[in-house]
Amino acid sequence: MLGTLTTEPAAARPDLLASPVVAALADWPARADVRVAPIDADLADTAAFCEAYGVRPEESANCVIVSGKREGSVRYAACLVLATTRADVNGVVRRHLDVRKASFAPMTEAVELTGMEYGGITPIGLPSGWPVLIDARVVAVPHVVIGSGLRASKIVLPGAALAALPGAQVIEDLARTA
Repeated sequence: MLGTLTTEPAAARPDLLASPVVAALADWPARADVRVAPIDADLADTAAFCEAYGVRPEESANCVIVSGKREGSVRYAACLVLATTRADVNGVVRRHLDVRKASFAPMTEAVELTGMEYGGITPIGLPSGWPVLIDARVVAVPHVVIGSGLRASKIVLPGAALAALPGAQVIEDLARTA
């Protein structure tokens, strides 16, 4: 339990998860450790969420979709960083994607490609083949709050479990302190 969130096993509440998340959890070995909590969708943005539900920002992680072009093709990655940090998009992420310039994917593109709601995008259930770059500080958190694919709920799970996601790469200093 983090803050005032009331969690339930995610497998018991597929209605609180985006469909790609439900599908991904079905095959994920760490699914038993994944819990979900309903929240007010108007409070889904990190600062408002943390304040309303008593969750410390260092226990909350944000997932951002980053893109860059190389030789005419667009390359995508998901970056998961603590709310107290910001992804080093034009340093570490750009080099990892091997592109000249990386930037946050446009909202409509991120929503369309992930099948998730903006403000609720999570690293669980992303398109196959996308790297999931995780700042090492996230996996060090005993329990972390992440998106559920929907704005109306949040997932709580051990930070270390995220390292077992398909495509996951834990990277030291992926993010910088905000």
